[in-house]
Formats: sequence, structure tokens, C-alpha cells
Amino acid sequence: MSEIPPESASNAPQDDHHLSRQLNLGDLVFSQVLCVVGSAWVGIAAGLGHAQTLVWLLALVGFYLPMGAAVYYLNREMPLEGGLYVWARRAFGDATGFLVAWNVWAYGLIVIATIFSQLPTEFSYMAGPSFAWIPENHLLVLTVLAILLTVLAISAVIGLALGKWVHNIASAAMILAFGLLIVAPFWAMLHHVPIHYDAFSIHLPKRNLTSLALIGQVLTASSGLEYIAIMAGEAKSPTRDIGRSIFLATPICFVMFMMGTGSVLAFHEFSGTAINYIAPIPQALSLAFGGGAGRILAKLAILLLQIRILGAASYIFTGVTRLPMTAGWDHLIPEWFSRLHPRFRTPTNSIMVSAALVFLSLLLAFAGAHASEAFAVLNNAIPIAGLALVRKRIPRWVAWICGLGIVTTLFSMFISAYPFLDVANPLAFALKLIGAVFLINAIGYGFYRLRNKVSANPIPNH
Repeated sequence: MSEIPPESASNAPQDDHHLSRQLNLGDLVFSQVLCVVGSAWVGIAAGLGHAQTLVWLLALVGFYLPMGAAVYYLNREMPLEGGLYVWARRAFGDATGFLVAWNVWAYGLIVIATIFSQLPTEFSYMAGPSFAWIPENHLLVLTVLAILLTVLAISAVIGLALGKWVHNIASAAMILAFGLLIVAPFWAMLHHVPIHYDAFSIHLPKRNLTSLALIGQVLTASSGLEYIAIMAGEAKSPTRDIGRSIFLATPICFVMFMMGTGSVLAFHEFSGTAINYIAPIPQALSLAFGGGAGRILAKLAILLLQIRILGAASYIFTGVTRLPMTAGWDHLIPEWFSRLHPRFRTPTNSIMVSAALVFLSLLLAFAGAHASEAFAVLNNAIPIAGLALVRKRIPRWVAWICGLGIVTTLFSMFISAYPFLDVANPLAFALKLIGAVFLINAIGYGFYRLRNKVSANPIPNH
């Protein structure tokens, strides 16, 4: 095992910016659970029936562990603000580093818009049938979401001194909500409901395209580790604590995934109700605690999920706003994006631009594209093909396990073009998805080339 470089030396180039170091080990563990465990994934996995346990195990071995190994070792060597962007830039050069940052940034903004779009549906479950009209009232929904987005941006400007408490509370709310979901089948059995709960049985998935599409979604559902490393420059001890947080958070995340999916599946099979892929946990809890005091528990759990959604949006937003900041430090984009608030030391211009684009995504309903796999390839590829110095310092087995992660990611990318939901034209869906990914990257590369050309040919002074 190679010697870990001193943190002071590794971080020296970024220390000049005087970022506020707020995150300790506990904050990082809570953040991982918040960012990795999404409420919708247990519904998608439940669509696989009793094959869910096997597929979650494949996701753990084929995607999460390679991702975790890459983040763990690359962060040990380069515990710097920007995380994946910095690693890719140092391994492959400015152009690739910029495109990695561009993809993570663009995808993060789309994810935030997607997360916000879940709020009306989950609120309608919590409020009851008389409020089922809310998700369809676009004017009301957009007004409320605009207010929430403004609060999110203000919180991001204040920084992690406030934000980490928002994230920790949201993560705790998520864990408690999943706890209620996991307990729900036992509650039902205690009340003599003939429900069948088996979260750990091993069955092969069905052999059809819909099953393959669901598998492709679940295999990469546990992404999110990359956001932890993006804020390494704001952790108190990034070299030590980010790696430790991966070990501590991993069993928590996958117990929540597997047992939570088992609960959704149990109530789906018992009631014969179609799975709500947007809000599976509120649906399952409404079925489980449908009357009396149980209804209050269901509403409480749904409220907890609302808190989690806001916290996850806040965390991802905080992470993606750091990417323009670090790219500005490297002069790949205008330094205007790197300007820090004089008191809070946060990138205010990057925050304002990102918030405006999230709202634009909501207006255009451009949310929900499954593009996370695109930058996961690079995260796993860096230890294999990156800097020779990095490869020498990282154990050889890490490169092999990251190779497995690339295969899993490529499979998920390919199969994700097929919709697991009923759509009018599957081919049009696939072409729209693929076209969106290519368009985003074409815009990003065009911007990079234009910026590079302007920087290389400055306007002469007169």
C-alpha cells in the first residue's frame, strides 16, 4: 500500500481560496445516505418482483463497489475540491476534465428539477384524496417550487455551516421514513393481515425487455458517491473521513434498498395495486397504515420524505455549484463563476446561474433523463487509463474492479434507452434520450472550444 500524501500538501493549491471547512465524518455519512438512497428506486426494483434481491446484489458488486473503490483511492491521492472533475482533468487533460464537469453539472441540475417535480405528487398523498388535483395545477406548482428554489439558493450562499444541518436532518428523516416502510409489513402481520414479506429471497428476473430495462435502472441506482468528493475542500479531514464514510454508509444504504423494496413489493402483491414509480413509498405506506392511528403514521412518513427531497436537492445543488467554481480556478470558464462571497466563501455567481437553469428545466419539463451513467464511466476509467503516477500508487485490483464497473455502466446506458413504463413510441423515447445526451455534450464541447479559442487570441489593448 502506497503512502498517503499529507493533506496539507495535497490541498495546497486550493487552500489559497480559503474555503470554509465544515464537514466532519458524521456529516459525510449522513450525506452519503441522503445522496445515494432515493425513494423512487425501491419502486423500480419492486417492479422486478422477487428478483429484486439478486439485482440489488449485482448493483452492489457491479457498480457501487467499483464506484466506491475509485472514489476512495482517487480521493486519497487528490482530496481536492471538485472531486471527479479534478481527477479527470489531471488524468486526461483540460478538455476531458471540462466535459466531465459539464456532464455532472448538467445532470445534477436535471436531477434537482426531477426531485422538485416529485414534491406535488408526494404532498397529494400526504394531504389526502381531496388534494389529488394539486400535481396537475402547473401554475400553483411552479409558484411554490420557485419559492422553494429561492430558499435553496439563499441556503447555498450561506454555505455548509447551515447546509450541513439541513442535509443531516433530511438524511435522518429519510432513514426514519425507510424505518417505517420496513416496519410496515410486520405491523400488518401483527394485525393479522395475510401479507407475504420476503426481502432476501433469490429469484431470477423475467426474460423480457421491460425486465432488462428495470435491471438497467437498478444497477446504477446507487450512484451519488461522486458528490461527496466534489466538496472535499470543505471537509475537515477529506483524505481520512471520505473513505471512512464509504465503509460506514454502504451497509446502511443497501439494507434500506433491499428491505424497503421488499416492503413495497409485499403491499403491491397483497393489494394488487400497480406500483407508483414516482412515489412508491407514500403509496406503500398508505396501503399499510390506511386507517385510524396508522393513517397518521403514513402522513408522518410522507412528510419525512418531503424533508428528504428538499435536503437531497440542497445537497446536490451545493455540489454542482462547486464545479463551475473549480473550473474557473483552472481558467476553463470565466473566473466570474469563481467569485466567492466575502463572508461565507461560497460561489454566489455559480449559485445564481445554476438556480436559474433549474427553474428553466422545470418550466420546460426537461427532467428525468437517465444520464447519470455517462459520467460514471469516466469515474471508473480514471484508475485504469489515467495518470501513470496515479496508477502506480493505486493497487492493481482497483483497476480490475473499476473495469467491472465500466461494463455494468455501459450495459445500463444501453438498456436505459428502452422505457420500462408504457410510452406511445419506444423508438422516439430512445432517440430523444440519446439525442439529449449528445446535444448536452455538443453544447459543452462547443463552449469549451470557443472559450479556448478566445483565451488563445486575446483582444489587443488599444
